Amino acid sequence: MRILGVDPGLGRLGWGVIEAESNKQKAISYGCIETPTGMSDEKRLLIIYKALKELIKTYQPEVVAVEELFFSRNVTTAFMVGQARGVILLAAAESGLSVATHAPSQVKLAVTGYGNAEKKQIAQMVKVILKLEKIPKLDDTTDALAVALAQAFSSKMGLKLKQ
Repeated sequence: MRILGVDPGLGRLGWGVIEAESNKQKAISYGCIETPTGMSDEKRLLIIYKALKELIKTYQPEVVAVEELFFSRNVTTAFMVGQARGVILLAAAESGLSVATHAPSQVKLAVTGYGNAEKKQIAQMVKVILKLEKIPKLDDTTDALAVALAQAFSSKMGLKLKQ
C-alpha cells in the first residue's frame, strides 16, 4: 500500500510517501512544502494545494494520512493549520483518495510504543523503521513520515478509514 503522510501547516507542510507491504515499510520520497510568510493566506493555500495535487499525481498513493490538530494555546496558529488541513482534504477528495486521520498521541504510540514520546525519539524511530541514512532535516518532514507509518501499522491491524 502506498501512503502519503502529511503534517499540516501553512508555513511548512511536511509530506512523506511510503510503501507498506506486510511487515516492511520503505520511504519512497519525502520533503516539505514551504510558503512565504509575507504572502497572503489564499496564495499560500493555493501553493499547498497545487503542490499536493502534483505529489498525488507523481506518487499515486492509495490513501492520504493526515495528523489531527492539537493546539492548547495559540488559536491563530490552529486556525491557519486548520485552513491548510482543509486544502489537504480537498486535494485528496478531488483525487478520489481515502483520508485517514491520526491524533499526535496515536502517531507517537504507533512509531515508538509510547504515546508521549519526544520529537527526538520519533525522529530516531522513523529513521530506523524506514532505514534512512539520516533523520530528515525538518521536524515537519519527519512527522509526516511518522503519520504515514501510523497509517501503515493501523491498516495492518485492520482499522477502518474515514470515508
